[in-house]
Amino acid sequence: MRNKNNKHLGIEIAPELHYKLHYISKYEGRSANGQILYLLRQCIKEFESANGEIELPEKSNDGK
Repeated sequence: MRNKNNKHLGIEIAPELHYKLHYISKYEGRSANGQILYLLRQCIKEFESANGEIELPEKSNDGK
């Protein structure tokens, strides 16, 4: 079930890249979405290791 607090991100992707993403994600036992999240987390982890933790902004009253 989807978490209503999660954000949706739509991207346009070339067919070759799409195929290769699915190939790798299947090989690694993940869905394509799971593979993208894994790669994003790895990228953020590497960035923060080199540059320091990215601080999240305070939430405003409207929840944004």
